[in-house]
Parts: sequence; C-alpha cells; structure tokens
Amino acid sequence: MKTMSLKPADVEKKWVVIDASGLVVGRLATIVAMRLRGKHKANYTPHVDCGDNIVIVNADKVVLTGRKLDQKVYYHHTGYAGGIKERSAKFILEGRFPERIVEKAVERMLPRGPLFRQILGNLRVYKGAEHPHAAQSPETLDVAALNRKNARV
Repeated sequence: MKTMSLKPADVEKKWVVIDASGLVVGRLATIVAMRLRGKHKANYTPHVDCGDNIVIVNADKVVLTGRKLDQKVYYHHTGYAGGIKERSAKFILEGRFPERIVEKAVERMLPRGPLFRQILGNLRVYKGAEHPHAAQSPETLDVAALNRKNARV
C-alpha cells in the first residue's frame, strides 16, 4: 500500500459552523486547530492546506475555567522601548472585540510558517449569532457533545 500525498488541487474542503456559547476556550481551540490543519482526515498531508473552513459564532459567550478570567493576561509590544502592553482576558471579553480570545487561542496552537498564515485564513470568528457564510451551507459541529468537559453550564 502506497502512502497518500495530497496535491492542493485534490483537497476537498468543507464548511463547518461551531456555536461557541458555553464552551471552554482551550478545548474549543484544540478541536478547531486540528480541523483547520486537516488532521482529522485520513489523507492528511503536513505540507498542504487540507483542513476545513471553520466559522465560529457566539465567541463572546465562551467560558474560561478557574480564575483565568481575572488572572490570564495577553501581552503585546508597541515596538518602542518599554512599550509592552497587557490586557486581562476579562477586559478583552467585555470589550469591543471579544472574538480575539478565541482567535488567539487557535492561532497559538498552529505551527508557524507560510502554511500557518494560509490555514489561519480559513478561520472566521464572529461575536454574535449571525454570520455571512450561509451560502456555503456549512455543517454544524456540536463540540459540547464530543466530551462532557467541553462545555460549562
């Protein structure tokens, strides 16, 4: 039996929509990162973007376990000397762009490189329940049903 190596033209991409309300951020991010990369498929090829297109809705309703809401800190640097800035997870979730919590969690679970940027382009995160990708007729993936620890009620 020969080892299967996909070409970019042979990849079959599906559209998947995930409702993130009540889901634990880290557990959601691991499932999304695996599906973006294509590792759930039998014909996974490491150097080809063979993952699915994923739409995450209700990103503002995700849950952080323990005391991470207050204690988790996101850092960024302005580029100037002494320009390190920090924001807590609570500040971001209550702010204008709460979907960045999910985006950063997924982004940091993917390997870096040119393929990383291509794969991350297949992720779309929305803070509300509406999304403009209904024309692609995405399948729904119930992450809460995969494992009882994935959701907090």
